[in-house]
Formats: sequence, structure tokens, C-alpha cells
Amino acid sequence: MNGARAAVLSGIGAYTPPDLVTNDDLAQRLDTSDAWIRSRTGIAERYVVAPGTATSDLAVEAGLRALKSAGDEHVGAVVLATTTPDQPCPATAPQVAARLGLGQVPAFDVAAVCSGFLYGLATASGLLAAGVADSVLLIAADAFTTIVNPEDRTTAVIFADGAGAVVLRAGAAGEPGAVGRMVLGSDGELSHLIEVPAGGSRQRSSGPVTDPADQYFRMVGRDTYRHAVERMTEASRQAALLAGWGIEDVDRFAAHQANARILGAVSERLGVPAERQLTNIAQVGNTGAASIPLLLSQAAADGRLSAGHRVLLTAFGGGLSWGATTLVWPEVQPV
Repeated sequence: MNGARAAVLSGIGAYTPPDLVTNDDLAQRLDTSDAWIRSRTGIAERYVVAPGTATSDLAVEAGLRALKSAGDEHVGAVVLATTTPDQPCPATAPQVAARLGLGQVPAFDVAAVCSGFLYGLATASGLLAAGVADSVLLIAADAFTTIVNPEDRTTAVIFADGAGAVVLRAGAAGEPGAVGRMVLGSDGELSHLIEVPAGGSRQRSSGPVTDPADQYFRMVGRDTYRHAVERMTEASRQAALLAGWGIEDVDRFAAHQANARILGAVSERLGVPAERQLTNIAQVGNTGAASIPLLLSQAAADGRLSAGHRVLLTAFGGGLSWGATTLVWPEVQPV
């Protein structure tokens, strides 16, 4: 193959667990209501894991679907983007690869919270460009409700569980499905805005957990909103510029489904009209790293996303971390 090898999307699949939780269900145990949740988040319902279900279970289901979509039973590597690994050690990806029957391929986790899928795309692209593999299964999966405080109405109403996966093969930069140049960034000085304080080496080396709430995910909402809007807007502009596109050239805008207000603000700043925005937050909530591939898979399945559409992707998450990229949607059938 002449020139640098690009990562080309050749298959996509998604999975949500069967248990559906509506806003009315949450209102029965939290000081909230369907109207309050909808007005602040745009979410009506979400899917959650049943007791005993882990991130790997979601990842395997999405991975199977992506492999079937690509018509490929084997890939050369597995990358899993997640904030909720089955265990702190080892990584979850090798177990997923084994359960998928992929043998002893390289497999590892990527941790970039809600930006995980885009960081995973950059990682998979690097594996393909370096010749480590000719195809990569990238899975983004989160059982986010396992780290959310069920009594915290500010986070419990937003986060949900799910998985999305893509198969990427080595190809040429100009062909449909080729992942464009990546825009990635982080700001560790603001890591406190999105965090789980306990459970890591810093807390463990300091002694037992003194505040049970430290074991759960927490987010400084107002500051997170501001940085999410600013970072996704700027990263999107940069990615479009690197692709040689104006925002008016973007056929479909697929942003991390964080919150309807954030999505609206980013789209307004960019000037993306409503008919070009892809969204599913009302039906699935914020599924962390799984958000973008789950959205792409559903949109391709129901016809909102078609071959030839120029797609702009962007995400923002803990770290702080953010990113954006582009691609022209290929002929691919989601499973």
C-alpha cells in the first residue's frame, strides 16, 4: 500500500442492556420529576446494567455486532475505551478479546472518560499506521451507573450504560470511512471537575475511605458545562479545518451525548442546523465513552446517517480531555 496507512471504518455495532429506567422511575426514589430532568438534561429514559453485569459483558455484545457488520471474524488488536473496567487490575480488553475468540491478539484499555472513543480512534489509527495490526476492533463501553451515587440526583439522572464498537482496517486516507486527522487535548489542572476521588493509589496509600461519597463519580456541573462547550466547539472547528471543510460542509454532527443543553450550545456556536445534528440522548442518556459509537450505530440503522455524509465528531470528558475528528461515512450496515 502506497503512503501512510489510514484507519478505515468497516463495521459498526452497539448494545444497550435490557433494563430500561424512565424519569418517572427515578422520581420514585429521588427528589425530582420527569419535567425537571427533561428540562435540564433532555433525557427521558436510559438503560442500566442488572446486578452482576459488568462492562466486559456490554463490550462483548457490541464487539460481536461490529465484527458481524464488518464480515470479519478476526482482527489484529482490541482497544477498549472505558472508565468502568471490570477490575482495577488487569485491563478488561484481554478478557473481552478472549471471550470474542480472537486468541492472543494485543488488547488493552484506554481511559479518557467520555472522550474515550476519540482517544481510542487515535490509538487504533496509530496501531494500523505502525503496522502492528491490519485491523483493529475498537470498543467503547461503560457501566457508568456502577460508579454513580444512586442518591445524587445531579448525576443519577444523567448517566447510563451501553457499548458501541467499530472495526477499523488499514486503508487509504482518501477513501470513504477513513478517519481524518485527530484533534486531542487535556487539562489536568482541572481534573477535580470530573472525578471519582477514592479507589486509586492516592487514596489507598492514605488509608481507608473516610467519606463514602468519595467512592462515587462527582462533577462540578456549571464549570463542566462551560469547559465542555468551549472545548468541543474549538476542537470541532480545528478538525473541520484540518479536513478542508467549512462548518457548512458538515452533513452530520455527532457530539458526545453529555447533556441536551451542552449539545445545543455547541451546535449554536458552530452554526450547525438542527437537521444536521445527530442525537439520541433522550432515549439512552449519557453513556460515557460509548456515547458516540452508540449514536453513530443507531443513526446509521434508522437512516439519519447515510453513505457519503461528511461527519464531524467531538467529545469532552474527565481529565479534562477532549477531541474531534472527521470522516466521510462509508457503506456499512450496523448490527
